[in-house]
Amino acid sequence: MNIQMVDVKRQYQIYKSEIDRAVLDVMASGQFINGPDVNKFCGEMQDYLGVKHAIPCASGTDALQLALMALDIGPGDEVITTPFTFVATAETIAILGAKPVYVDIDEKTYNLNPGLIEKALTKKTRAVIPVHLYGQTVDMDPLLEVACDHGLAVIEDAAQALGEKYKGKPVCSLGLLSCISFFPSKNLGAFGDAGMVTTNDDKMAEKVRVIANHGSTKRYYHDLLGVNSRLDTIQAAILRVKLKHLDEWNKKRRNNARYYSESLKDRAVITPFIADYADHIFHQYTLRLEKGRDELHRFLNKKNIPNAIYYPIPLHLQEAYKKTSGYKRGDFPVSEKMAQQVLSLPMHPDLTREEQDYVVAAIKEFINHQ
Repeated sequence: MNIQMVDVKRQYQIYKSEIDRAVLDVMASGQFINGPDVNKFCGEMQDYLGVKHAIPCASGTDALQLALMALDIGPGDEVITTPFTFVATAETIAILGAKPVYVDIDEKTYNLNPGLIEKALTKKTRAVIPVHLYGQTVDMDPLLEVACDHGLAVIEDAAQALGEKYKGKPVCSLGLLSCISFFPSKNLGAFGDAGMVTTNDDKMAEKVRVIANHGSTKRYYHDLLGVNSRLDTIQAAILRVKLKHLDEWNKKRRNNARYYSESLKDRAVITPFIADYADHIFHQYTLRLEKGRDELHRFLNKKNIPNAIYYPIPLHLQEAYKKTSGYKRGDFPVSEKMAQQVLSLPMHPDLTREEQDYVVAAIKEFINHQ
C-alpha cells in the first residue's frame, strides 16, 4: 500500500483543472512578480481571518523575521518562546542578534505553557512567540494577559495552524503580528515556499511591507534596513484556488483524527488531547508512547508506513544554540520527555479509511508483541 505522510500529488489530481487554469492564466499574463493574484489573495486572506492586513512574503521563516524586524528586535533583546518546535522560530530571533528565551510546554497540548512566562521575564524581554503546534492553538488568554501587563509584543507563529480557532476566534488575529507558512505540506500549501504576516495594526503593517521590499517605499530610495521577500504570483494563484477548500479539508482532518483516536484506544498509546478552547485542525496527528517510541518508528518504517518525529531534539539542545543559550539538559523536562515520546502518523484530508486501517493494524501488531 502506497501511503503518504502528506499526499500532495493526490490533492493536485483532485483539483488539477482549477489549479492548472490558474497557473496558465498567470503564465499568459507575464506578471510573475506582484501580479493581480497576489493582491487578490491577500484580500481573501484578510476576509478569511477577519484581519485588516495580510502582507505576503516568500516563506514562513521570512514572516517570522519580518515581524521581529518590524518590532526592531535586535542585539541585547530577549524573546520568549517554546523549545519544542521547528528551528525557524528560534533561528530568526538569533539571526537578528537577540536571544531566544525558552519556557517549557504543557504535557497535554505540547504548546508553550503560559503559566511559566513570568518566571522567564527580564528587563531585556521584548516579545513572546507562541507556536500553535500540530494545529492546536496555545491557550492565548493567559498569555495575552501576561504580555499586556509587561508591555510585550505577541507574535503568533501559526505556521501549522491556519484555520484553527481559539474560543471561536481565528488564529492570526490574536497577537500584534502573526506569521503563516504555506510550505507545500501545510494545511494550505503552495507549490513551493510562501508565507504571510497578518496584523490589525496599521503602522506595523506598513513597516512589514516596507521591510519586505528592501526597506523601500519609493523605487531606489531606502528608508529602512530591509530584505527581499515576495510571494510569487503563481503561488498566490494556486493558494487562491486552495483557500476555497481549506475549511472542508480541515474538517476532513478532524474526522481522520477522530477515526485514528477511536481505533487506537490502548494504554500503550496516548492519543492527541484536544483542549476545550481549541478546534484542532490536525496539521499533525501525534501519538505519545511512554515506552517504545523509537521501536515503533523503526517497525513502521520496515512496513513502509510513513511516520515522523516532530521534534527529536528540543531547541535548547541543538548544536547551533546550546553553546550560547546558557541552557543544559534537564532545564525543560517536559519538552525533553516529549522529544523522546512523540510520533506523528500520516495525516491529510484525502487519507482513506483503508489506509488508516492499515496504519492502525500495524500499530496494534507492534503493541501486541511488546
